[in-house]
Amino acid sequence: MRTETPQAIRLADYTPPAFLIDEVRLDFDLAPNTTRVKARLSIRRNGDHADPLVLNGERLKPVSVALDGRVLAEGERTIDAEFLTVPNVPDAFVLETEVEIDPENNKALEGLYMSGGRFCTQCEAEGFRKITWYPDRPDVLSRFTVRIVADKSFRHLLSNGNLLEAGELPGERHFAVWNDPFPKPAYLFALVGGELDVLEDKLVTMTGRTVDLRIFVDTGMAPRAAYAMDALKRSMKWDEEAFGREYDLDLFMIVAVRDFNFGAMENKGLNIFNSSLLLADPATATDLDYERIESVVAHEYFHNWTGDRITCRDWFQLCLKEGLTVFRDQSFSADMRGHAVQRIKDVKALRARQFPEDQGPLAHPVRPSSYMKIDNFYTATIYEKGAEVIRMLKTLIGAEAFRQGMDLYFERWDGHATTVEEFIRCFAEVSGQDLTDFFAWYEQAGTPKVSLAHSYDAEARTLTLDLSQTTPPTPGQPDKRPLPVPVIIGLLDAEGRTLAFERDGRAVDETLVVLDGAAKSVTLTGVDAAPVVSALRGFSSPVTLRTDARAADRYVQLAGDPDLFNRWESGQELARALIIARAKGAPDEVGEERFAEALGRALSDQASDPAFKALLLSLPSESDLALAIQPADPAAIHEAREALRTRLALHLTDDLKRLHIGLQELAEFSPDAASAGRRALRNAALDLMAANPRAEIGELADGHYRAAANMTDAIGGLSALMLVGGEPYESALADFFERWKSEPLVIDKWFALQARDPDESALGRVMGLTAHPAFDQKNPNRLRALVSTFANFNPARFHDPSGAGYRFLADQILAVDGFNPMTAARLVEPLGGWRRYKPELGALMKEQLARIAATEGLSKNVYELASKALAD
Repeated sequence: MRTETPQAIRLADYTPPAFLIDEVRLDFDLAPNTTRVKARLSIRRNGDHADPLVLNGERLKPVSVALDGRVLAEGERTIDAEFLTVPNVPDAFVLETEVEIDPENNKALEGLYMSGGRFCTQCEAEGFRKITWYPDRPDVLSRFTVRIVADKSFRHLLSNGNLLEAGELPGERHFAVWNDPFPKPAYLFALVGGELDVLEDKLVTMTGRTVDLRIFVDTGMAPRAAYAMDALKRSMKWDEEAFGREYDLDLFMIVAVRDFNFGAMENKGLNIFNSSLLLADPATATDLDYERIESVVAHEYFHNWTGDRITCRDWFQLCLKEGLTVFRDQSFSADMRGHAVQRIKDVKALRARQFPEDQGPLAHPVRPSSYMKIDNFYTATIYEKGAEVIRMLKTLIGAEAFRQGMDLYFERWDGHATTVEEFIRCFAEVSGQDLTDFFAWYEQAGTPKVSLAHSYDAEARTLTLDLSQTTPPTPGQPDKRPLPVPVIIGLLDAEGRTLAFERDGRAVDETLVVLDGAAKSVTLTGVDAAPVVSALRGFSSPVTLRTDARAADRYVQLAGDPDLFNRWESGQELARALIIARAKGAPDEVGEERFAEALGRALSDQASDPAFKALLLSLPSESDLALAIQPADPAAIHEAREALRTRLALHLTDDLKRLHIGLQELAEFSPDAASAGRRALRNAALDLMAANPRAEIGELADGHYRAAANMTDAIGGLSALMLVGGEPYESALADFFERWKSEPLVIDKWFALQARDPDESALGRVMGLTAHPAFDQKNPNRLRALVSTFANFNPARFHDPSGAGYRFLADQILAVDGFNPMTAARLVEPLGGWRRYKPELGALMKEQLARIAATEGLSKNVYELASKALAD
């Protein structure tokens, strides 16, 4: 049984660093098992105090410690498992240390480790302390000069900044010296050493400077980095135009690595990427891969200003860089791929990941107040909800004031570590608005529930809107205050045409209502007919909205709401109501037929974007539905959703076949948004047809798979075959593996697809796949593909009544925790929602959480999440 309880770190206890470091000189002598790291730190006391020097350091083998050139005796410094302490130091001094580390056996993938025979680093959040002794906190900013020495077999020696010097050394060795002129915290340090291919390009900035661009990849993979290079150049230009931000170094580099705990890392001038988010060609990457590459390349580049040049004072301010940069990359993607479609995809992701987080025991504010391990707070709340808060800010103060606020923020805080308060203060200054109440969005957890009712007075031609809000209690926050909720509203007539009206004496066709209290009533005038209210347009706030709209109103919106988000949302609401009714034992078969007819009309709309139509065909996910039916019965939800899919497939057979045939691609593959949209619609049509129990659908899916000329269509065909099942599916699976067994990123897709299989045999299949020769528990990509996909995206089978799915996940968590606590902790969340499910399922989930939490030697990462999930 576990006896140790880790202590929480609290925002309220923040104190400035006792010492600052102006210059850092690092010397690396790289060797797989015996890398030597020499550090020369120019340190000065911060303020008037007599505190000892305390530096972080973990898993370091000490060699020497010297102060101003004098080696310290053991009695003059103390070294333990986490710290180097020097009790007596002057106000300014140079500390020189040397340590030895073992990159090859670093399976936690933090600090300096080896991946694919190459050295690489991951230092965010607290990995630098596994490289050398240092005050490993984001508010200590230093200028780094790095010298790297290695055997010539490690051909490329890379670090942050600009290359100062490189050359050969005796004994078939060589060196490189890098300097980053911009002060940065240690978490942004990066180093890569190894044999790599490189794709090179250049970009001329808005002031005429030429920047060299280099992407380093596995040998032979350079052509697959072409799309990432294109995305990089587009994102650099976009940041100049949208935010006035120009790149500041002479060189920008990206390196792809095979083993990585994250998607990518924004190290200053040397981004390190999980290869799954960098490499793409039509044969091996899907359209979703291309979209994610475009988005993540932009995200990490945008961090150059929102995260690197301006960083966080402490890790509680993580949303200051992540939420803000997600907002920036979402805005970029919207410009690249269409605003409405991108907005729908962003909201789907928010609802799939963040809304469940807000409704469970792991709920926390966008800016948390405490943590045990900061690694556990790289969450959807920090990222996606953090981005929604920025979007609301822009909505409230207007686009012009928002840009002025960003300009002021860049000017005032460049080169510093700062806080969310200072960020918001910039927008308050330029807009003249009091944003005190708005700040509560950062401090209060939970998803607000907004209600809207309307009443129309035909004689007075007025419409009264009554809005109210409540936020359910979350752990540590039982009482909630009202938040300022921006609600964008438009009106439609009975035919779906825009209905103009007046607000405060001004004629408009859309208006912003700010619900800034528990309740609010607003009267619109000049309304010529009983309207259909189109509320929360563009998903203007991250809330759940309930209105008094009738089903007839939803159909009007589905047919013609000019706000495409609300047109899609109306379809989701109709489908959700039908599935819930069936899951509760009261199916509305007439309503299901009416919905199928309306969907058919929407598919026939020649003016609609194919990508938008593809989204219309996708019903609410089972996980999304589980949030609306509590206590949730995953089996009943699955059966009800499949019943509606079957009805749609039968009703729309001719429409779906026509789409599938008409959208067949004959031209050369292109990853552009229009082409991707056509493929998305064709594959969505096939996916829905797979719900049709007729035998010829299996033949159609098999033909789709066999004829696929790109990975998008191959996965589309294989996914449809999975839904049909039987020998054709097994044959296609075997064919796919044999064809792609030498491509790790493609085989990840093979594992993930089987993990999603809704067949009753899925759990046994997944457990069997953990013994497959191609499964590697120590590779985060492969683990996520199989285990995380099963637990998060196959609810009907994960929630097996026997509890076997929960036991399987707990076993995986405990096994992985022994060597990679960060990755293990990310597997805990599916068990954390036990309160939302039927009591008999919840008890089984809770039992596994208790088993995890009681395990001796459990990491802080996993213990924090498991213990929070168990808390009453």
